[in-house]
Amino acid sequence: MSYLPDNASLEEQVQDCFLAYRGRGLSLSALDEELLARWAQAQVPFEVIARGIRKAAEAALWDRAVDDERIRSLAACKKLVEAEMHKFLRQSVGRPAPKKAEPSTEPLHLTRHKKLKTAVRKFARELGVSGERLTAWVKQLSTPDDLDRAQRQEELAVAHAIRLLPHFDRLTLLKEAARLMPHAKSMSPKARLESRRFHRAALLRRQCNFPSFW
Repeated sequence: MSYLPDNASLEEQVQDCFLAYRGRGLSLSALDEELLARWAQAQVPFEVIARGIRKAAEAALWDRAVDDERIRSLAACKKLVEAEMHKFLRQSVGRPAPKKAEPSTEPLHLTRHKKLKTAVRKFARELGVSGERLTAWVKQLSTPDDLDRAQRQEELAVAHAIRLLPHFDRLTLLKEAARLMPHAKSMSPKARLESRRFHRAALLRRQCNFPSFW
């Protein structure tokens, strides 16, 4: 998911990620920079923080007015990002989850893989005959080795689902995704691609009841 060189800091990666999911430029406030520094000290993978930001950005698309349909700051993502961080740390070290007798020790990328397969199979069944290709595709999915590979599988699942939509519905979805990226030209090519993927996935869930595998 990173749009920067391999040696980019986590802070740089998160800022670039935020730009992609927000759909336009940003300037981090002092509060955001302080918050980002705390997240960096937690020593969790970039993909975990990015997932929380993505959840916040998708929620903002539907919970706000048409003229204010995007996250404005990292602070607005704090609750969901830190929930993802807590989930990752709990699964990584096997600490007991609150009010649960048995903690989950399964790596997060494997948990996401299972959720993805369940969600895609459900959506394919609802499509009927047209969903058979999607069912065949998910059967061939290999188990991911890490979070980055799990993320790539999720992106492919969304792309396959969009291709199965009727032509008019697919065109409408793609046009709306473009509308939600008014300043895409100012992004780096990779950030623009990630932003496009995000908005298309969010619209697919909203308009076609595509299950969440988060």
